[in-house]
Amino acid sequence: MDIRLGVDIGGTFTDVVAEGPFGRCSTKVLTTYAAPEEAIVEGIHRVCAQAGITPSDIAQIIHGTTLATNALIERRGAKTALVTTQGFRDVIEMRSESRFEQYDLNLTLPEPLIPRHRRYTLAERIGVRGDVLIPLKRAEVEALADELAGAGYESIAVGLLHSYVNDAHERLIRDVFAQRLPGVMVSISSEVSPQMREYERFNTVCANAYIKPLMKSYLGRLAERLRGEGADCPIFLMHSGGGIISLDSAAEFPVRLVESGPAGGAVFAADIAARHGLDKVLSFDMGGTTAKICLIKHQTPKTARVFEVARTYRFKKGSGMPISIPVIDMVEIGAGGGSLAHVDAMRQIRVGPESAGSEPGPACYGRGGGRPAVTDADLVLGKLDPDNFAGGSIPLYAQASENALETVLGAPLEMDALTAAFGLAEVVDENMANAARVHAVENGEDLSEYTMIAFGGAAPLHAARLCEKLGVARCLVPPGAGVGSAIGFLKAPFSFEANRSVFMKMGQFSPGTVQGLFTEMQAEATAFVRSCDAQADILSEHKVYMRYAGQGWEIPVALTPDQAAQPDAATYLALFEAEYTKLFGRRVEGMEAEVTVWSVNAVTPTEAVERVADLTKTLVAKPVGQRSLFDPALAASSQAAICERVDFTAGVTIAGPALITEDETTIVLPTSRIATGLADGCIDITVKEARS
Repeated sequence: MDIRLGVDIGGTFTDVVAEGPFGRCSTKVLTTYAAPEEAIVEGIHRVCAQAGITPSDIAQIIHGTTLATNALIERRGAKTALVTTQGFRDVIEMRSESRFEQYDLNLTLPEPLIPRHRRYTLAERIGVRGDVLIPLKRAEVEALADELAGAGYESIAVGLLHSYVNDAHERLIRDVFAQRLPGVMVSISSEVSPQMREYERFNTVCANAYIKPLMKSYLGRLAERLRGEGADCPIFLMHSGGGIISLDSAAEFPVRLVESGPAGGAVFAADIAARHGLDKVLSFDMGGTTAKICLIKHQTPKTARVFEVARTYRFKKGSGMPISIPVIDMVEIGAGGGSLAHVDAMRQIRVGPESAGSEPGPACYGRGGGRPAVTDADLVLGKLDPDNFAGGSIPLYAQASENALETVLGAPLEMDALTAAFGLAEVVDENMANAARVHAVENGEDLSEYTMIAFGGAAPLHAARLCEKLGVARCLVPPGAGVGSAIGFLKAPFSFEANRSVFMKMGQFSPGTVQGLFTEMQAEATAFVRSCDAQADILSEHKVYMRYAGQGWEIPVALTPDQAAQPDAATYLALFEAEYTKLFGRRVEGMEAEVTVWSVNAVTPTEAVERVADLTKTLVAKPVGQRSLFDPALAASSQAAICERVDFTAGVTIAGPALITEDETTIVLPTSRIATGLADGCIDITVKEARS
């Protein structure tokens, strides 16, 4: 049987999805921090019991995890050293000249991942064109290896100046360390992130080295544990760029696993967009710890080459660790079901980024949590059924939520539990709405033209209110929304993106050099994909990153296969100016353009999707009960009909206020909205006036 499993480890829940001849089965299990593989095994046994199979029947497992991200945020990595060019020891501490909070006189910069006493230098220098200015002496590398051996490092990051052009010195260092430090892992920047900009590249290779022992150990334990349970099948990992890589590649380059879970969610949303023929989609993924928002145009998530992890200053851009790898571009904020609330010095309710996670969890879990979380507010507002949370596997205690809300928020602000819950929910919803607005403005988009696709365990509870705040008229909640990222893993292609930083002005454009670059990168990217599937067809996607001379950052320019095979300066310039005009409204006259980065993404073809059929009839849903639901837009409670999602077949409709329940989440329908079941199982939420 062709049975595949998607497994997503989140900060609160571990989601497991099985697909096969039986259809789709899924479950949510509380994440086990000390041994994450234990939650996976429990989830696998649950879905196997649902599907009537055994673990030995599983043919393939696709896995995404927040472990890499959490290790960077919590600084739980290995004892790591950085080896760099003499004179550049402090690059990762000096950062860039950009201030993420312009007028804060007490601004504190985040601590570098590797402290100064663990950074070492060598007398060597590669020039900007790759020429050797100061040769590297092997004897000095051997002496440094002996010094590092005495310090007891588990992992070493090597980042030299301009190694993205000429990696000979980094490879020499790696070879010497492999001989003299056989038990130590080594990461070199020319392999991890062969791109210009020393701060970003050095930081990326440091992050890779820092989490490499942890992730390699975890992936090894996971494979062994699954074999012991009878699931002796290939295991692949979701990477941050929206594709799948092999277990060995993931263990070698674990920094590519940062944001792997959210990337699966974006792939899931893109698949839904394709089925419904939607060209402008706002992907909204809200889980137990964070909320992720991504713009998807023409059924393709927006991508970037640099993103930040562990932002330390109210999630401001520039306050985190820059990671220079291909990634699906999204904004992520600390707003999830477990995000904790407090009252600040100005007597305002603040929510997140601190999360209760799964240990102890929100107060209503009854596991020792005493501070109110978003889930506590949702329970008090009537959005959740305390007896049927997570399919009834996790009982909720409403009195514990009320006590926490009254103690932490109500007492200092002189309000009852319901009002405190209202305030908490409005703050977290406005935080998410504001993040979406900023992300849209930064990308020149008008969200009123977009359709929201909501998934993740907490998103359907908040999606309709978010639409009210953003002026979004339509929202789709797909089947399996509670485990959307894990489903996305099963829809992702095998892929790997190779990058090179080779600076080239249009006036000095060399077609031969460009062809050689693309050929080299295509071979590298294809080799990674072949390590996952030796027989698969492979497509190649080419991009160049261009800017006007003197500008600080580039914009991506997509190329057709013919434009990559037969490079032409005039064609590339015309494509760049068209993209530049689209973003900024006009081109810059009299300035020469230049290419800074070249990219090839090798990807396996995805299956064509069938468009969802239009509705031919409308039936009114039959509620199975009702309960009090607080509508924040009206600032009042009313009796809401309760419907079961399994009854929402194509054409079934209900007007708000209503609750549509399933095992893994609940769709909250406010008074302003109406919901209709679609042919593919999606719930289509629209404004009432739009239907009349």
